[in-house]
Amino acid sequence: MIIGSNHIESHNEGLLKKHQNKLVFTASEIDNTEAVIQKLIDFQIAIPSWALGTGGTRFGRFAGGGEPRSIEEKIEDVGLLHKLNNASGAISLHIPWDIPQDYKAIKALASQHNLKFDAMNSNTFQDQADSEHTYKYGSLQNVNKAVRKQAIAHNIEVIKHGIELGSESLTIWLADGSNFPGQLNFRKAYQNTLESLEEIYDALPSNWKLFLEYKCAEPNFYSTTVADWGQSYSYVKKLGDKAQTLVDLGHHLPNANIEQIVSLLLMENKLGGFHFNDSKYGDDDLTAGALKPYQLFLIFNELVEGMDARGMNHAKDLGWMIDASHNIKDPLEDLLQSVEAIMIAYAQALSVDRKALEKAQEENDVVKAQEILQNAFRTDVRALVAEARLRSGAALNPVELYRSLAVRKNLIGERGLKTLATGL
Repeated sequence: MIIGSNHIESHNEGLLKKHQNKLVFTASEIDNTEAVIQKLIDFQIAIPSWALGTGGTRFGRFAGGGEPRSIEEKIEDVGLLHKLNNASGAISLHIPWDIPQDYKAIKALASQHNLKFDAMNSNTFQDQADSEHTYKYGSLQNVNKAVRKQAIAHNIEVIKHGIELGSESLTIWLADGSNFPGQLNFRKAYQNTLESLEEIYDALPSNWKLFLEYKCAEPNFYSTTVADWGQSYSYVKKLGDKAQTLVDLGHHLPNANIEQIVSLLLMENKLGGFHFNDSKYGDDDLTAGALKPYQLFLIFNELVEGMDARGMNHAKDLGWMIDASHNIKDPLEDLLQSVEAIMIAYAQALSVDRKALEKAQEENDVVKAQEILQNAFRTDVRALVAEARLRSGAALNPVELYRSLAVRKNLIGERGLKTLATGL
């Protein structure tokens, strides 16, 4: 399905007057309105290929129909999102789920939708049909050198696919770990993993980065070989300047202070990027900002402060991506909601009175510091986010337009009701 500019213009026309009234009020509340809007226009959030279909749980999966059956259809779906919000300008592919058959054609299709290829993602947490060895007992940590070599070769293959597509980063998430005490020698598992990562790191082009993602538990429940930010930092520090830590918001123990983690990694120049989502109990992969919008704002508050202190480009110097799994929502609607929540948190963080906050901190004025942050969080910045979309030719209300155009119904008509997104 193609959403035309005429659809967006007609939609915006009906909402314009109400939007303008809201914008006038918001601008009166925030001093640097124009600067905030420009940063919002520049900010792009990558969409993972696997989030375009129904994810489900180990107990059941409730597909909604019209899911993308190929890499081409996944690109088309991200193109729909980007047309609606102009903030989803990249797709992140997962190998072997998204192996291109024709690089030139795939790049041309992505360009047609104004999309770039974000980080490439490897997969050594599943056995593939053509795999000689199993990852049942780990991949890069495995006691069997042949298994480690297979996993290393796969990651290098992923890099090669990425080079052809114009990507510039590799994300590695390892399921490696153990389920029972005594199963694993922790020290040897670490050493095997480090040696394996070193071989992968050596295969990176000079302009590439390696993002090492951590996760406290699951699918292993006694130990995970890259379990937290400290362990990831330990690996990437040893690997070199091209290696950095990737933070997935759902990969922490309950009530972890993610904003502090982010601040310290950024200070050490070892923060590579994010997988945005939300959670209540574990790695729930729910809509970003659905449960903990204040935490999301606090994370962005540290990001804005830390990036500005280092003179970094907000839009380009970190990797921004969603990692979500949808079982009861339309995946595209959910992704539109996540992007909106991320943009709102970013806009709120941009509106913080930095000088006043720094003064309050220097004077140990705890009450004033809290008031400054909560004032920014409680300020309705949705009109700024909508204005950024309007100025860039996108929809004032993406979800509303998506529904009014019956996009999912059209996708079902084109692809069928009982389709399965590749890899899921």
